[in-house]
Order: sequence, then C-alpha cells, then structure tokens
Amino acid sequence: MILSWPDLRDRLLASKAFHRFAVRFPLTRWIARRQAKALFDVVAGFVYSQVLYACVQLNIFSTLSNGPMSVPDLAKRFRLSEDRTDRLMRAAESLQLVQSSPGGYWRLGMLGAVLVNNTAITALVTHHATLYADLRDPVGLLRGETDANLARYWPYADEHAASPTLLTEEKVAEYSRLMSASQPLIAEEILSIYPFHRHRHLMDIGGGQGTFLLAVAAAFPQLDLTLFDLPAVASLAQKNFSAAGIADRAAAVGGSFFETPLPQGADAITILRVLYDHDDHRALAILRAAYAALPTGGSLLVAEPMSETPGAESMGSAYFGFYLLAMGKGRSRSASVLADMIRQAGFREPRLQPTRLPLQVGLIVAKK
Repeated sequence: MILSWPDLRDRLLASKAFHRFAVRFPLTRWIARRQAKALFDVVAGFVYSQVLYACVQLNIFSTLSNGPMSVPDLAKRFRLSEDRTDRLMRAAESLQLVQSSPGGYWRLGMLGAVLVNNTAITALVTHHATLYADLRDPVGLLRGETDANLARYWPYADEHAASPTLLTEEKVAEYSRLMSASQPLIAEEILSIYPFHRHRHLMDIGGGQGTFLLAVAAAFPQLDLTLFDLPAVASLAQKNFSAAGIADRAAAVGGSFFETPLPQGADAITILRVLYDHDDHRALAILRAAYAALPTGGSLLVAEPMSETPGAESMGSAYFGFYLLAMGKGRSRSASVLADMIRQAGFREPRLQPTRLPLQVGLIVAKK
C-alpha cells in the first residue's frame, strides 16, 4: 500500500525514533523545538489566561500606566507577599504583559500597554471566568451532561424558555453591559470601511444598548437611526439616546426577531455579532426578517468573527466553537457559509469586505 503524504507525516511524527533524530539533526532541530513550544503553549494555555486574569483583577495595567513601580510597592498595593508579587510579575513578563526595568522596577510590556483603559478586552477577560468554569469538564460539556453557567448568563439563548420579550432590564443588564463594552472595537472597524453617507436611515438589529448607533450618530449626523432589540434592552438604549441628545433622530424599538415584524423605513440594516448566537434556522429567520424590512436596493451589513479566517482559524473553530457550545446554541460560520445563508434569505451579491482586524470581525455586505 502506498501511503499518502499526510499518512506518512503522521507516522513519522508519532515515531519516537524520528523525534530523537529530529532533535539531533541540525536542519530539523529548529522545527522540532518550535513544534515542542507550540504544543506546550496549547497545554499551558489555561495557565497563561489565568495570569492575564489575575493582572486584570489586580488592575496591574492601569497601575503601571502611571510609571514603573517596585515589587514592595506593588505587593503593598495588591495585598500580596513580595515573593508572590514577584512570581506574578515574572509570569506576566513572559507573556509580554509587563517588563522588568533596572533597579528592580516593573513597567508595562508591549501587550499590557494595549490593555490600559481598554474596557472592551478587560471586560471580556473578566467574563471568561464563567466560561472557564464550564470548561472544567469539556467531555461532559460535549456530551450535554453539565449544567453550563454561560447559558444562564445569556438568558435569551434558551429557545424553550418563555418569550425573551418578557425579560426584565435586570435580567438583560449584565450581558448588555458586556456587549456595550466590546462594541466600540467593532464600531470603529465598520465605520472606517463602509460608506454610511450613502444612506438616509440605518436600523441596527440586536443593537443592545445602542453603542454602535451612538458611534454612527457622531460620524454621520444626517442619518436617521433605529435600534431593534428585546424590549428591556431597547429601553436601556433609548435612555442612552436621550442622554446623548439624539432622541430626535434615534429610536429604540422593542420586540423579538422571531415574534415581531421589524420596523419599516430603513434603507440599510446592520446585524452585528448576532447571527453566531443562533442556530441555522433562527439565523436564517433573522436574515429573512431583515429582507422583509428593507426596500428594493436596500443594503444589509452582517459583521461578526468568522471561522476559517486566515491567521485566526483557532479563534473561530476552537474558541467560539466551545464558547457557543457552553452558551447552549449558535455556531461560528465561515464567510462562505454566511454568504450562502444571506442568498437563501433573498439577498443578492453578498461580498466579503476586507477589514483591518479580521480576527475581531469580518464584514459581509449584500443588496436586496
């Protein structure tokens, strides 16, 4: 039997004799070391994430943004022993979160500097404590034998619960805050590449507390704006519109994608980080509702992290694959799968619009 290259490769990589050869032979030694590090990073990834989590909980990045500090001063501020403070700082340095300086001082590292006042990422890091609790038994999660905490965090995710339109502001406040904290990253990306000046009225479906539309309102003062979300969420958004002084041209409408027809009148609709929260039949229902609400020639913008994104494959398949599993519904989709669903809903010419940070968001634009 002639072995294919993947079969031959797998046999070689599984061979202890080949391992010993690869480590000794100069031309393959660097590959063996790189692969060993990559595998160890997978093994140790949870520890790395917990080092980051500890830094966020202790507010290390904002603390060091005021200038370098010594271990004794940091220990006193964090209420840790000096030995454990030093252990944490050295762990954080290995992840490029902080950097040691002469004289025993510590300053921000390359990645830590990015996190200063970055509420989007720090809110997500804090939120991950819930996800990590659900991943303690990944096989049990895959078999459906665990009671996932994340599913309770997103109360609208349960298809078998009472209508999500009955949720109160108290029930939606926590997840709405998380979405609002991370929304500016998405808003900046989309506003930088899509010409909203071509439109007169934009409706954001599943728009949360209105963070995206507030950014649109500031950049395009000629646009009328409508937000559609669950009644309790829409109520929070309307308060934000009033506080921002745009209630005269921005309205928040409450309802459900699956129970309430969408408002008419918009010539552009955005669906941002919504479809991947839903299984295929419900995602298609949302797209069909958007199609029904738009006039002929109207534009649809679908933006969310997409699987099979070059350079970010693990984000779509590993991270979102298991996050959505713990959430209890939804799936990460590739751009081609999303485009097919958009066509199935009736739209034409769906195209992937390049974004500057495809790891965070991909954008598909289509026409009715």
